[in-house]
Amino acid sequence: MRQFLVVGHDAPTTPDFSLDDLPGAGRIDLLARTVVAALLRSHGVREDARVHLVLDDTYTFVVDGATVRGLHPDERSTAARVREALAARDEAVGALPAEPSPGVALYRGGLDAALDRAAADADEVVLLDEDGDPATAAPAPANPLFVLSDHHDLTASDRAAAADHDPTRLSLGPVALHADQAVAVTHTWLDTDGFAHSYHKG
Repeated sequence: MRQFLVVGHDAPTTPDFSLDDLPGAGRIDLLARTVVAALLRSHGVREDARVHLVLDDTYTFVVDGATVRGLHPDERSTAARVREALAARDEAVGALPAEPSPGVALYRGGLDAALDRAAADADEVVLLDEDGDPATAAPAPANPLFVLSDHHDLTASDRAAAADHDPTRLSLGPVALHADQAVAVTHTWLDTDGFAHSYHKG
């Protein structure tokens, strides 16, 4: 399985944000595009992928490609899924999430809890970092959890939380990418076994 954990530093934690101004709602537009990039491919869903959005270190919105239904490739409808989950936040109690629809969950707790939960299902934690080692020189992991940030850099606190999981630090290239672009490039890197093998159409 491939997992992507995205830290949303300014993300909303209540459902009262407007779908008509997603950039103004803590850049939920970018976070929604990251969900789409992580889970959707042409005419289908990546059933081996899961995405975690850490919302202002307060809640974590999780979508599982194996069980989600009705996910569309536009940021507005995906942001509406986040809003629906936040509307059900009172149903998230302790370690039990709110589950407003199949394959969608909202957990209480921020980055520390999200990392612990996601890393339990991963063989390797990979911190996508502009200053990391080139991904092209590293073997493609089989069961990874990729950790990356929204439009802000990871904070010292974020990095300390990730450090508890002994991450590999990898860079996707010399040019900084948006989070959704980084996820798309990472999928291609994995699909081609680290850009090492040719592929066949179909």
